[in-house]
Amino acid sequence: MIRIVRGNPTPEELAAALAVVRARAAGGGAERPPAPPPSEWSSPARVARTPRRAPGPGAWARTYWPS
Repeated sequence: MIRIVRGNPTPEELAAALAVVRARAAGGGAERPPAPPPSEWSSPARVARTPRRAPGPGAWARTYWPS
């Protein structure tokens, strides 16, 4: 049930408001299409195609290159 609290709507305004309320309640309206999958250009896997190897026994010595 809908009740007018303020104002004095014309029959046309009331009919338009009720049509909108009924359409929303019925689930009508345009639904958004599903979002497209993300582009492969933004994939981090594209940058690092092969996984990195684990550091070996002498890896700490190679972390700094003196200039």
